[in-house]
Amino acid sequence: MKVILTADVKGQGKKDQVIEVSDGYARNFLLPKKLAVPADSKALNEVKNKEASKQYKLDTEKQNAQAIAKKLESITLRFVYAAGPDKKLYGSVTSKEIAEALKKEYNIEIDKRKISLPTPIKSFGTFHADVKLFTDVAGKINIEVCGKE
Repeated sequence: MKVILTADVKGQGKKDQVIEVSDGYARNFLLPKKLAVPADSKALNEVKNKEASKQYKLDTEKQNAQAIAKKLESITLRFVYAAGPDKKLYGSVTSKEIAEALKKEYNIEIDKRKISLPTPIKSFGTFHADVKLFTDVAGKINIEVCGKE
């Protein structure tokens, strides 16, 4: 008997998976415990629509991430900091400050944990930070740190 699982069943499969099981197992265990529903045309159509909806959502998110990555390449964030006599910053530029500057200046919201700095920014100059936006989609941010005049 073909059934569609409504929950993960150990040894059988994952949720929304269509599997073939014996009639007794389906009637006496899976169906009474609501772990599965019979695989009729209506149920199969629902599963197919769920899958298509999920894929569409993933494709849309990936396209949005690619658009943001393209936009990030043209952005240069400027930070103005005070420094000591040896041109070392008091503190450092953090991924949190980068995320806040992107939100404030360009209205691009990126989680600070997705911004990775190769080394901490503790001096003046131009730096690059990598941003992981989505699976297989990454961007780069240009960061310029200068002193107060």
